[in-house]
Amino acid sequence: MSARESTNGLIGPLWIENLANGGKGIARDNGRVIFVANAFPGDLVLCRVTNAKKNYAEAEVVDLLQLSPQRRIPPCPVAEECGGCQWQQLPYTEQLKWKQQLFSDTLIRKLRIDPQLIRQIAPSPDEFGYRSRVQVKCHLAPDGFVTGFFRPRSRFVVAVDSCPLMPPHLNQLLRRLREPIASSRFVDKIPQIDLATGYDDRSRAVVHYLGTEKAAISEMLLPVAERFDFDLVIQCGRKESLSTVRGSGELKISVDQPDLLLTYAAGGFAQINLLQNRKLVEAVMAAAECKGDEQVLDLYCGMGNFSLPLARRAAQVTGVEDFAPSIEMARRNARANDIANVDFQVCSAEQVLLNSSTKFDLLVLDPPRAGAFAVVKQLLKRPIRRVAYVSCDPQTLARDLQVLLHGGYRLVSSQAFDMFPQTHHVESLTVLEKQL
Repeated sequence: MSARESTNGLIGPLWIENLANGGKGIARDNGRVIFVANAFPGDLVLCRVTNAKKNYAEAEVVDLLQLSPQRRIPPCPVAEECGGCQWQQLPYTEQLKWKQQLFSDTLIRKLRIDPQLIRQIAPSPDEFGYRSRVQVKCHLAPDGFVTGFFRPRSRFVVAVDSCPLMPPHLNQLLRRLREPIASSRFVDKIPQIDLATGYDDRSRAVVHYLGTEKAAISEMLLPVAERFDFDLVIQCGRKESLSTVRGSGELKISVDQPDLLLTYAAGGFAQINLLQNRKLVEAVMAAAECKGDEQVLDLYCGMGNFSLPLARRAAQVTGVEDFAPSIEMARRNARANDIANVDFQVCSAEQVLLNSSTKFDLLVLDPPRAGAFAVVKQLLKRPIRRVAYVSCDPQTLARDLQVLLHGGYRLVSSQAFDMFPQTHHVESLTVLEKQL
């Protein structure tokens, strides 16, 4: 069936043939690739072009002419509007299949990796209710105070009464905060509420406040926090403005066996899928192959998620992070768990490789989405025999791996971890070696 494009930008009918990195459906029209949001393989769609280029176009669905047999009815009633999820319409087995295929295709196409070295994706223990942290957007609409998430590519807040990705007690906490805020004089000065929970279901709320009456809003919300027993923090701008109103504002996660309890503060970082994080830490420990005499370097170490389990297995671990509060928390976590063979430093990742005189046996790095390009270039000058690279973006991972593979490293294995069910995102662990 051939597609026709109208003068008002409509194009179709189009069959969706595949999925692209980024989660959009792929259709073809006379050789031109059309990337269609909220469309899945097997759909027949009528689209509106939103961004036309010479060889491709981006489009949105105007009408679903025929539904793919792969589709399901999404559990969330606003899944089609909300930007938090892209793949709720796919059964979880299909999500895993596509994540595995897209991750593998990226490494094979860009790096010519042997498919035998790419392991099967590690599924999340929970498909829903897995998010231990969430940023809820707020807006005072004409018909009242709205809490939810941005619509894709916009600042419009889609109202969400109960998010299926959040555990029930965080959904309940949001409702308990929403009611007093909606009836207060501060309602138009609260753009966001950050909710988080620890391994023991202890909860924290960080209320972002743009006004000048910090003491007054704290006084208003304190009885709510006391009644429902959660930690309350007010943030007025950057992280430096965080002010704890009730509790310590600190939460704990659990990793390794026997359990290590790691604390992180408001403004700090922990993986959003705590059960899957345990799996990832276990995989990193297996990849490290420590025998007890290794010198280990952990870059972007945060509050010690990998550093402290590694310190149980190696001679010495050096953890590096450029965010000073995270390093202070990592040091606290080491003391709390009686781990002495670890040294945490505040500095940039690439500076350590340039300036350290230590001969490291293992490098673990877990950079942000932008990757670790500067670090891998330094690795060519000061190579480390074994590297365990944890990534949250297959594209920047492939870019960085290309440098290492051309520089004499050998890829041992690579595996995706589904840290974010209902979305197209994946975490991954790639292990490399170099003969020194």
